[in-house]
Amino acid sequence: MQICRWRLGTVVKFVQTAAKKPGKRRIPAGFGLILVVEDDGILAMSIEQALLDGGAGEVVLCNSTEAALAFLRERKPDAIILDVHLADRDDGWAIAELLDDVGPNRPRIVFSTGAPQDIPEKIADLGPVLVKPYEPAELIEAIRGPQRRGLFSLLRRTGK
Repeated sequence: MQICRWRLGTVVKFVQTAAKKPGKRRIPAGFGLILVVEDDGILAMSIEQALLDGGAGEVVLCNSTEAALAFLRERKPDAIILDVHLADRDDGWAIAELLDDVGPNRPRIVFSTGAPQDIPEKIADLGPVLVKPYEPAELIEAIRGPQRRGLFSLLRRTGK
């Protein structure tokens, strides 16, 4: 484990090779670096372990919008797991909007929230929405699945 200090906030970088587990769904090759933006430390570590177990090569945890933006200025992850209601700013989707400006080669975004109804439709269009609490298998499937867009990705997950 390596703890990195960025300008604002703390980034915890875990680099670990997970043992392959037979029969488990795995993250596709090419998802070497995954950024998790989550302010709940225990949940962040749980997500990190699920991603490593699922085959991610490297997982970086950021606990604030500012730390995530600082990290994104330095590196480009293959995917981002993004809590949209962070303690430092209640608009985690600012990160998603920034990434959407990158264009078609932007990282895959998976949103994590306890209140999916609060996510603006434009933001829900950027990637699948997981409603907390969710199972690790749902997270892996959201990364593995096709890049879904549109309000239907939110409706499929919430069942409304």
